[in-house]
Amino acid sequence: MVEDDDMLEEAGRPHWWLATLGRTIVWARMRVRDAGTAEVFDSDGNTLVYDSPDSARAALMDAEFIEYEGLDREDAMDRGFDLDEVVPPRADSDDALRMQMVRQLSPRH
Repeated sequence: MVEDDDMLEEAGRPHWWLATLGRTIVWARMRVRDAGTAEVFDSDGNTLVYDSPDSARAALMDAEFIEYEGLDREDAMDRGFDLDEVVPPRADSDDALRMQMVRQLSPRH
């Protein structure tokens, strides 16, 4: 089944999502678990568990997040930033990552 293969292929890999408020970027990291469930690590340091990747995506979209991987330059500009100035946060632990989940961008000139 192709869908199962796709799910296994993405299991454990982070899927980054972002929301914007002016020049502030708020990140969320979604991961698909081997069991087919999903978890979202949010900007408050909470890990929210969902019964499926689809329900996690729906919750993120309801909160006006968009998936970073599918973002193009026009989408970024519509949200008020240049795609080149934004990359997902990286850290060795979730505690360290939490400190990077909200990013204030420099003012535009």
